[in-house]
Amino acid sequence: MNELKGSTDGAGRRVAIVASRFNGHVVTKLVDGASASLISHGVADDAVDLAWVPGAFEIPLVAERLARTGRYDAIVCLGAVIRGETFHFDLVANESARGVADVTRATGVPCIFEVLATDDLAQAQARAGGAHGNKGWEAAEAALHMAGLLEALPRGGAR
Repeated sequence: MNELKGSTDGAGRRVAIVASRFNGHVVTKLVDGASASLISHGVADDAVDLAWVPGAFEIPLVAERLARTGRYDAIVCLGAVIRGETFHFDLVANESARGVADVTRATGVPCIFEVLATDDLAQAQARAGGAHGNKGWEAAEAALHMAGLLEALPRGGAR
């Protein structure tokens, strides 16, 4: 069996982070985790670009614009949507997830979706450097892994 594998080696890689300002006290910790992860895996500090958007709903548009530049090996999408009293939570979380998935498929650039969708602030904090670790760190590792895996896969197209 020929196993195709990715690597989290970030040497020579360029990565963008798209982060939501809404619930910024949580998202900032995710950004810090993602940045630290990228640098610890060998991505140069000046090879990481950070774009802040107003909320999670706006993440896909900016991720798509960045992906289409051809400058990035991967994009890390970070946000936090915390359930409230209305259905707004469901709409924002679902559309953000769908939008990021659409960008990945349309551009071929791995866009890692790590928009926390939690019932309360405590759950979000637990995933942004608390008891459940830092999901920003994990998202950055996934971005590097996917960039490496895509390089290892055969290219599609006509034979």
